[in-house]
Amino acid sequence: MKIQLISIRLTRPLSDDEAARLLPLVPPERRRRLANLKDPMLAYEPICAYAALWLGLNALYGWRELPELSYNKYGKPEFAAHPEVQFNLSHTRGAVLVGIHDQPVGVDIERIRPVSERTMQRIAGAATQREFFESWTRRESRSKWGGTGLAAIRREASPTMFGERFEYVETFPDYVACVCTHSDDALDKVRRFTLSDLM
Repeated sequence: MKIQLISIRLTRPLSDDEAARLLPLVPPERRRRLANLKDPMLAYEPICAYAALWLGLNALYGWRELPELSYNKYGKPEFAAHPEVQFNLSHTRGAVLVGIHDQPVGVDIERIRPVSERTMQRIAGAATQREFFESWTRRESRSKWGGTGLAAIRREASPTMFGERFEYVETFPDYVACVCTHSDDALDKVRRFTLSDLM
């Protein structure tokens, strides 16, 4: 099975109506956390990430709703009743990316934004913002592959150190996205959607 990738570009905030229609796709525990956000706009990307997951699973398996989520020992979400379906979600200001496969997968998407030269050098040894976010998405996708958290983000390891494969994917202009996998399976073409496609 090819690794499936679904991305959504958020060029505007969700309307109250749109948010209400998409919110049922978000697992109850995550919904409770989103309800406590002081800025409701911060909930739009996570809501759309679960909508992207639903789009992918509906297309692949015909699922009309998401199965119940559980969490591994690191807090990574999974479908306990469907271990053959692995997924990962990422969101940043204005965009989301979801990876689906039959083996663990990690994805990260970041909007390219200003970072000081000192920070780029200190954290990633990078000379440009693109290089910095390539390094960051590589580390983040590694961390999210296994759900191991900050320890994996802080260290920059050789791409083959842990049997990993990293691939950068084109999503939207001014964004960097990376996929981490231990599989030899190819990446399918990124399916790109807009908010209008969800409604």
